[in-house]
Amino acid sequence: MFHPLRVSEVEPLTDDAVAVTLAVPPELREAFRHTPGQHIALRRRTERGEEIRRTYSICAPAGPDPALRVGIRLVEGGEFSTYALKELAVGDTVEVMEPTGRFVLEPRAGYFAAIVGGSGITPVLSIAATLLIREPTARFCLVRSDRTVASTMFLEEVADLKDRFPDRFQLVTVVSREERQAGLPSGRLDRERLTGLLPALLPVADIDGWFLCGPLGLVSGAERALRGLGVERGRIHQEIFHVDETPSAAAAPAARGARAAADSTLTATLAGRSGTWPVREGESLLETVLHSRADAPYACKGGVCGTCRAFLVSGEVTMDRNFALEPEETDAGYVLACQSHPATAEVELDFDR
Repeated sequence: MFHPLRVSEVEPLTDDAVAVTLAVPPELREAFRHTPGQHIALRRRTERGEEIRRTYSICAPAGPDPALRVGIRLVEGGEFSTYALKELAVGDTVEVMEPTGRFVLEPRAGYFAAIVGGSGITPVLSIAATLLIREPTARFCLVRSDRTVASTMFLEEVADLKDRFPDRFQLVTVVSREERQAGLPSGRLDRERLTGLLPALLPVADIDGWFLCGPLGLVSGAERALRGLGVERGRIHQEIFHVDETPSAAAAPAARGARAAADSTLTATLAGRSGTWPVREGESLLETVLHSRADAPYACKGGVCGTCRAFLVSGEVTMDRNFALEPEETDAGYVLACQSHPATAEVELDFDR
C-alpha cells in the first residue's frame, strides 16, 4: 500500500547522489517500522501521465520511531533518479510503499561482515548501525568498493560508526579508479582479489552472516570467493543493485516449468481476494494481475527488488530472470510475478503467503 509522505530533507551526498528523508506521521509509524536492510518503493506520475516506481533501501537505523531516509544515486537515463536530484525539494509529497524486503539482519549477538559496492552501502548502513547500537557484543566488518573517494556515499555516517565503535566496527575501503597514498591498492574487488584479501582481514569461518550488496559483478564475484573459502550458502545473503537490461548468462532463467503455454489462465489471491483471468500472449503474470488489480505489489519489474514475490500454488511457470529470490525460496515454491510466464494451461499464485 502506498501513502503520501512529505519530504523533510534533501541532502547532497556526492555530485550524483542525495539522501532523501521522508516525514512519517504518528498514525503511520507502525506501517513504516522497518527491519534493518529493508527497502521502500517510491512512486510518481510524470507530466505524460506515466507511473514510475523505483525501490530504494532505507539507510537509517531501525527503531521505535521510524526514520525514513534513503540514498538515491543518479542513473543515466533514470527518470526517477533525475527527478530526485534535480527537482525534488523539501515540502514536496511522494507516494511511498510500506517497507519490504528479505535482505535483513535482526540484531543479535555475533560477528557479521558485508562486501558492498557503490550505492550498495545503503541497506548495509542500516544493518550495521542498528546491530552495533542494539547489541553491545556484536561485531561488524565492512568491506566497501567505490570508484573514487569523491563518489563515495555516506562517508560521514560510516566514519561516525568507526568513531563510536572502534573495537567492534572494522572498515576496509577500496577505490577502483584512483590511486591512494594509504590503504589497499586501487582496483576492482573481484573473486580472485577477495579470495586472497578476506582471510587476511578476518576469520572467514567464524563470520555468522555475510551481506553482499551492489552491482551484479561484485556480488557474484564475492559469493564465488566466499564459497571457495568454505562459507556455507546459508550464511551468505545478497541483494543486487544494478543489472543490465538484457538477460545474460549470469541471469540464467530460474524456471519452474520448461516452456511457455498458450491460452493460459491465471488465478491469483491478493489481500484476501481471488480472481481468475486469461493471460495475454507475451505478458508476465504480474501484468495479467494488474489489468484487474491495480494494488498488485511491484516496483522494479526487472527481477531485482523482489516486491512481486508470490507463492506458486499450482501449475508451472518459467522465469526470465531472477536476481531477488534465494535458492531456498525458489525451492519452496516462490516466484517473481514480474518475470513469470505460464508453462501450463492453468496457474495459481498467492501473493499473501
